[in-house]
Amino acid sequence: MSNACIPFLDGQIRAGRAERPAIVTPTSVTTYGELAGLAARVAGALRGLGVEPEQRVALLLGDGPEWAAAFFGALRIGAVAVPLNTRLARDDWVAMLEDSRAKVLIADAAHAAAIAAAREQLPALRFIVGVGVGAGPEPSFATLVAGARAVDEPERVGEDDMAFWLYTSGTTGVPKAAVHLHRDLAACRHYGVEVLGAHDGDCVFATSKLFFAYALGNALLIPLFVGARTVLCPGWPDPETTAAVVRQARPTLFFSVPTFFARLLRSDLPADTFRSVRHAVSAGEPLPADIAAAWRERFAVEILDGLGATETIFMVLSNRPGAVRAGTVGIPVPGTEARLLDADGREVADGEHGVLHVRTPSASPAYWRRRDQSRRAFVGEWFRTGDVCRRDADGYYRHGGREDDLFKVAGMWVAPADVEAALRSHPDVIDAGVVGAGDDAGLMKPVAFVVAAPAAADNGLVEALTAHVSRALPAHQRPRRIVLVPELPRTATGKLQRFVLKQRAAVET
Repeated sequence: MSNACIPFLDGQIRAGRAERPAIVTPTSVTTYGELAGLAARVAGALRGLGVEPEQRVALLLGDGPEWAAAFFGALRIGAVAVPLNTRLARDDWVAMLEDSRAKVLIADAAHAAAIAAAREQLPALRFIVGVGVGAGPEPSFATLVAGARAVDEPERVGEDDMAFWLYTSGTTGVPKAAVHLHRDLAACRHYGVEVLGAHDGDCVFATSKLFFAYALGNALLIPLFVGARTVLCPGWPDPETTAAVVRQARPTLFFSVPTFFARLLRSDLPADTFRSVRHAVSAGEPLPADIAAAWRERFAVEILDGLGATETIFMVLSNRPGAVRAGTVGIPVPGTEARLLDADGREVADGEHGVLHVRTPSASPAYWRRRDQSRRAFVGEWFRTGDVCRRDADGYYRHGGREDDLFKVAGMWVAPADVEAALRSHPDVIDAGVVGAGDDAGLMKPVAFVVAAPAAADNGLVEALTAHVSRALPAHQRPRRIVLVPELPRTATGKLQRFVLKQRAAVET
């Protein structure tokens, strides 16, 4: 039997960990035995609602034991869990529910009410199960679970059966569902155990949420796979609440994104705040070298920058403990092969930019109902990530942005990440985003959007930055316009939404 519930729940009970904490929240502790029992009753409740193998069960919940139990409860009966981003608008949720044809939605009370108001648009959706106070007139999570008969034996599924789908984060504006199989989940051992050295004595905390691959893989699957405990918080993090969680839970593995690492650095946190952390990990976007250096100097913890994707769940490239190369996303994770190809499908030489292709055991086989996009992204055993990288002579990879982000000026390529790094190196710049936009003659030119430090004066900053980049960059890479903005458009995982900047640059041209 290949049901993915077994190594994460049943196997932990057999290993004697039933009484050990699995999930810690600000208000509760759930043991492995309690989590396994809750997931088994959720599985029974879903069966009672008529959910069959391969039918979709959508989740629209804050992080906590209910989220984990709903996820594994769906997998336990061979159904497909479909986590949804709680920060999206109702129209986005409706579009994803319609696209996935989910039969059941398990949602926080407020979200359940929002979807109930659009029920006529969702003919496939049979039940909305509300979690928490004010769950509404439909079956509540608590009532269903309390009256359900536990599913003691997981559904017999093959390793190539669907387990869950993850919708991409929307950096391009068009989310699509990456299909994942039962075989994909246990691949967490390659990064979790072989790179991070995760073990049953660890405590894991991530500032990202479980509906993203980054947190699902690192804050749920890895800790439960090794019998560790994970800290889950339903609210969105800020430096103060994050520091409070770290002081109370004392995590040994801490996961976040570059923009939040920068926020933590700018906050007034004591230098010993992260003293319990063995490894800090960054992903989502390349970690600027200056943030990595400042973090290590202030908190005495090095950050392991890496690269993963919704389509791979786990990291495929990562720096190694004690062998961090600042400004890189590391080397291939054990079990993963990587190569860089040019537009003609030829491998590029070290030092040259190419599109990253990976062969990794957790890769999705396809996007749901996106045949053309699937054919472009999944080529035989290889996943074409769309990330442009260059490889150093010693095997470390440097991220140069997304393939769609690069553009040519005067016949020469411009990598926005290089221009952004030059802008961020100015002491009065907190953040920067660069896109290509046509000028009055229709020629492509770099346009920069810059977030200034609070103490920086607007007067003269654009001129100062223009002079700064003229010294740091070749002529074709220098921004023709620099626009000061209060913040950059980012996804909830911190990824820059360049399509929004491109729209703004086109309007302001």
